[in-house]
Amino acid sequence: MTRSHRLMTAVAALAATLVPVSANAGVGDLLVAPTRIVLTNGRGTEVLLNNIGEEEATYRVSAELRRMTPDGQLIEVEDPTEAERLAQEMIYFAPRRVTLPPGQPQAIRIAARAPQGLADGEYRVHLLFRAIPKPRPVEKREVGGGMSFRLIPVYGVSIPVIVRFGQLEVDTTITDVRTTNERAIEVDLKRAGDRSTYGAIEITKDGEEMPIAEIRGIALYTEIADRTVKVPVRGDYQGTLSGPVKVTYREHPNDGGAVIAAYDAVLP
Repeated sequence: MTRSHRLMTAVAALAATLVPVSANAGVGDLLVAPTRIVLTNGRGTEVLLNNIGEEEATYRVSAELRRMTPDGQLIEVEDPTEAERLAQEMIYFAPRRVTLPPGQPQAIRIAARAPQGLADGEYRVHLLFRAIPKPRPVEKREVGGGMSFRLIPVYGVSIPVIVRFGQLEVDTTITDVRTTNERAIEVDLKRAGDRSTYGAIEITKDGEEMPIAEIRGIALYTEIADRTVKVPVRGDYQGTLSGPVKVTYREHPNDGGAVIAAYDAVLP
């Protein structure tokens, strides 16, 4: 591989750097809230962007398709299904490019327009908020007759936008719980139905006021039926993991906080 080819590969890798989020958070100088949108029967809403940096910044907003794998990873879709194609076509958002002075918020309006005859179900895209770097001059140096380049990574925040039409149901169960060698507890989840789930997993033990292990932002999207989640044990918990525990998968408080699934287990 030539030097120019290596350079172009490095630039492409940096420019494609994305950082997904699972809680109210940001990347670099951009804050996005909320970081998960659910539209029911076509109602609209807004996402708020906020530049917390010290310089003016410009961001581009785009929609992309991602699929969840059984280990919880979100991969880009190259061959969209009919449902994925419909999801991308029905979701509208504006503006698609914003320039924010420091401390200046901006609302992005989001709505869904279902085509006639759309089947009841859950449809999803991911909105990507990506910074647009300011143009900088190329620095020329007399080093071997070539030029030097400064590589600037371009980061993005990606959030799911979920649209639900009709009366959808889901049934989620916890099928197995076990310890690992990494001071963590693995939980196997199984989902059935026509909608996704989202919430936190907490593992409690008699005699402990706080959960001994907990993880938030756990989703099971409609493209998967099973997912294994590794739940880290609380850093200051020095007790044993063996013995009876209760595992609870619970909705986010903003969604009502209901128990999605629960399981009593005895760890070896």
